[in-house]
Amino acid sequence: MRDDVDILPPVPRSYGAVNWLGTWTLLMKEVRRFLKVYFQTIVAPVVTTLLFLSVFALALGPVAAQVKGVPFVQFLAPGLIMMAIVQNAFANTSSSIIIAKVQGNIVDMLMPPLTGAEQTAAVALGGVARGVAVGIAVGCSMALFVPMPVHNPALIAYHAVMGSLMLSLLGMMGGIWADKFDHMAAVTNFIVTPLSFLSGTFYSIERLPQTFHAIALVNPFFYMIDGFRAGFIGVSDGSVAVGVAAMAVADLVLLLITWRMLDTGYKLKS
Repeated sequence: MRDDVDILPPVPRSYGAVNWLGTWTLLMKEVRRFLKVYFQTIVAPVVTTLLFLSVFALALGPVAAQVKGVPFVQFLAPGLIMMAIVQNAFANTSSSIIIAKVQGNIVDMLMPPLTGAEQTAAVALGGVARGVAVGIAVGCSMALFVPMPVHNPALIAYHAVMGSLMLSLLGMMGGIWADKFDHMAAVTNFIVTPLSFLSGTFYSIERLPQTFHAIALVNPFFYMIDGFRAGFIGVSDGSVAVGVAAMAVADLVLLLITWRMLDTGYKLKS
C-alpha cells in the first residue's frame, strides 16, 4: 500500500431532511414495548374503567337519572373512555423515558442520528398509539353495557388523538425532568390525576359554583373530555370551537417545549 495516498475521512450517510427510517424505528420500539405486555397496558385499563362505570352507575345512577337530557351512564361513559385514553398515553411516554434514565440505557435513544424533533415525534406518537388502542378497547367493551350513540365521529377522533398527544408530551416532559420514580409519581398525583378528576369526567360543570365553573374553563382536560363527549351525545358544557382551538394551542406549546428539552439534552446529557 502506498504511503502517499491520502486517506479520506468517511462520508457520513445522508438521511435527507428527515430521518424517516430512524423515526419509524423508534416509534415501532415504543409501540412494541406496550404491546409486549398488552395484558397490563390494554386489558387492565379496560377492567379498571368498567369498574369505575359500575361503581358510579350503582351509586349515582338512581339519583342522577339524567344529565343534560341523556341518561347518566350515557353521559358518564365518554368521560371514562377519555380518562383511560389520556392516563395511558401519559403512562407510556413517562415510563419509557424514566425507566431508560434509571436503567442507564437512555443513550440508546440519544445516540442514533435523530434530531430532537424526530425523537419527540416518535416517542409521542407511541403514546398516542397506546392511548387510542386503549380507547378503542374500552369503548368496545363499554358498548356491551351502555348504549353508545355516535353523534360526530370527527369530534371523537380529533379529541382522542389530540388529548392523547397532549398527555404523551406531558409524560415526556415529566420523564425528562424526573430523576427518580418518586418525582414521576409526584407529577402523576399532583398534576395529572387532579386535572383529570376535576375536568367534568363524572359530572356537568354547570352544577359547579361560579368560581369553580370559571376554574374548570381554564382546565385543558375539561376541553378534551367535553369535546369527546359531545361527539357521542351531541351536547357540551362549553364551546366546542373553543375546545378544538384550545387543544391545538396546548399541544403546540407542549410540543415546542418537549422538542427544546430533547434538542438541548436537558437532564439527559452530561
